Amino acid sequence: MATAAATSSMAATAVFMPPRLPYATSRLARCSNLPYLPPRVSTTSIKQVSESRRLSLVPIRATSSEESSTSIDTEEIFTDLKGKWDAIENKSTVILYGGGAIVAVWLSSIVVSAINSVPLLPKIMELVGLGYTGWFVYRYLLFKSSRKELATDIEVLKKKIAGTE
Repeated sequence: MATAAATSSMAATAVFMPPRLPYATSRLARCSNLPYLPPRVSTTSIKQVSESRRLSLVPIRATSSEESSTSIDTEEIFTDLKGKWDAIENKSTVILYGGGAIVAVWLSSIVVSAINSVPLLPKIMELVGLGYTGWFVYRYLLFKSSRKELATDIEVLKKKIAGTE
């Protein structure tokens, strides 16, 4: 039964598809007045060959991980993080603050997308941000004395965060 269905579908396709002419016949039966042009030679293959030759001329030097000064020692990082985690007395508070920070970022993302869906509000928020940026530049970055004041404020804030003050 499967062969009968396949034969009937092939017969149906043969009815709907036009007959194909052999390649030589279709080539002679062209209805164009333009002369036959040979296929173009691709310049990308020439570029690839020249680039591969150029790359083979570049000397390559293998270095070990001990020689490079920019390598990252993952073992040292993990031991440092483990030491800091072990030094924390109240681990539940740190986990609670971390979870709260993740929830706060998620909620702020929802609020921003809700504000963005209101038609006129995003443009107003852009104007508010642009105005605040202009005020900040005028207040803290334009003059030398205000830049020094900003630097001292940042240092005080760093000391408060680090707990050295």
